[in-house]
Amino acid sequence: MSNNKKQRIVVKVGTSLLTGSSPRLDAAAISRLVAQIAALQKEGYVITLVSSGACAAGKEKTGKVRGFAGVAERQIYASVGQSRLMNIYDKLFGEHGITIAQALLTKHDLSDRAGYLNARNTLLALQGLGIVCIVNENDVVAIDEVREEKFGENDQLSAMVANLIDADLLLILSDVNGLYNKDPQKYPDTAELIPTVAKIDSKIQKLASASHNKAASGGMITKLEAARLATESGITVIIASGREPDIITRIAAGESLGTKFLPSTIHKESRQRWLLSGLCIRGSLAIDDGAKRALIDQKRSLLPAGITAVQGKFKRGDAVNLYGPSGIRFGCGLTNYSSEELLLIKGLHSARIKDTLGYDYGTEAIHRNNLAIL
Repeated sequence: MSNNKKQRIVVKVGTSLLTGSSPRLDAAAISRLVAQIAALQKEGYVITLVSSGACAAGKEKTGKVRGFAGVAERQIYASVGQSRLMNIYDKLFGEHGITIAQALLTKHDLSDRAGYLNARNTLLALQGLGIVCIVNENDVVAIDEVREEKFGENDQLSAMVANLIDADLLLILSDVNGLYNKDPQKYPDTAELIPTVAKIDSKIQKLASASHNKAASGGMITKLEAARLATESGITVIIASGREPDIITRIAAGESLGTKFLPSTIHKESRQRWLLSGLCIRGSLAIDDGAKRALIDQKRSLLPAGITAVQGKFKRGDAVNLYGPSGIRFGCGLTNYSSEELLLIKGLHSARIKDTLGYDYGTEAIHRNNLAIL
């Protein structure tokens, strides 16, 4: 992918790579990772690193390197370990003359449009200064029990960061070579690597299997979900082995490694990418075929007459998914009416909105400017 244009690359590394699948951080492995990023940064690439490892660093520091950790313990380990992890990165990048920054994010930070834009502006400003930003989930406040607040081993977070900064490539480094046609741990002699995926459909999703690595909370399932989010925003995704020598620089140079997921659309405008991320979705609307064609082919607004069903509880201005008669999501948008109001006016002509509700916020359920179509 090497050319004269400065490529924006998001590199995601999980705990297993930073620890060498041991209970402790592997300084040599982190040093090799940093050296590759530094080399590309000096060539003109713009690199953002999404890094796990804070909990592992915290466990090592507190001497609790083994055994199951509950929510409260993981938050403690993350709090202790985050500064240690950043200190390691600061030292190693400093040896290459590169300044680093830190960004700790949660889904809540990005589900709000203002928070999304603030994070975007900060990350882009850091890039403009030649600073490598290291992003991690804020595990101190993001917990598994609140599932909508948790990214999951930073896979989804990496997709959102790629979305935020208009990345050209999201490189998810794993402890496997990529996506296989069957589980390589069960079938090591017959499993074959899939070099390219044009579309992440149900067949591809069935190939994903959870990671057996106890040091990491993610697996191929979460990586495929991250790839889906990124490719829907027009970003190329590669899942490859972080244990392969010089994997980052080789991929940047154009070498075919891992599994490449092709973008399902061209790059979308920031507002559409935010909507399609799914972080802000509060409900869904089922749309009849005529309304779906009007939205897609004629680029029209969604009128109440085209709505056949309303699911979830949401307020005016919230984001909702759009589903066609087949039950497949084809877009999302910001609604002009609450779920209670849409239940009353769905299927009705727009002229009847005021008579039914006693007021109206316009003829559209969702205005065209607030729609994002896949």
